[in-house]
Amino acid sequence: MNNASYPTTTQVSLVRHGHIQNPENVFHGRLPGFPLSEDGEAQAEAAGRFLAAQDVVAIYTSPLLRTRQTAGIIQRHLEPPPPVEIDERLFEIYSPYDGRPGHEMDAIDWDFYTGVAAPYEQPDVILARIRDFFNGARRHHPGVHTIGITHADPIAFAVMWAAGIPLEPARRRELVPAGVLDGYPATASISTFIFQSTDPDEIPRLVYHRPY
Repeated sequence: MNNASYPTTTQVSLVRHGHIQNPENVFHGRLPGFPLSEDGEAQAEAAGRFLAAQDVVAIYTSPLLRTRQTAGIIQRHLEPPPPVEIDERLFEIYSPYDGRPGHEMDAIDWDFYTGVAAPYEQPDVILARIRDFFNGARRHHPGVHTIGITHADPIAFAVMWAAGIPLEPARRRELVPAGVLDGYPATASISTFIFQSTDPDEIPRLVYHRPY
């Protein structure tokens, strides 16, 4: 199918989970637990109200508790409620720093990548799985709106790709030029990637929204 015959746009939104309970202030990463805080629940409710007008047909989520809770809250605002499916491509980054205290992470400026070797993930690997998610959503839900509930860095690297920003780790928190006015994807923010064709290599247009 060429671009001229493509009937409508396809939207895929990446939603960051809401704020979490983390009283010991550790990097939670892929550790189990860490439910939404009261603020996080309210943020997810705000995201759900915003998305209620978006005709969302499917929700995919990272396997972690905080994203599944965010997905459930958003789903309750949508009519009809779309199905929710777990998708491993939306997982948090795979890092050696899970469980490290916040002060240790501050000391390295929360750089999960410099000097870190396989099997841990680098930005290009993270982006590859998010782009694979995009292309899967576009194949299965063409011309409509799909959302994926995920985590900050996967969203940040997708934004950088869409905006043509080099995948340098330090730049993932400097996203104002890409339209992310918070500089970095806020909790329960919605980054919508808008595709106009079926070309798997299309660079989408990006719209960012923090609904609270």
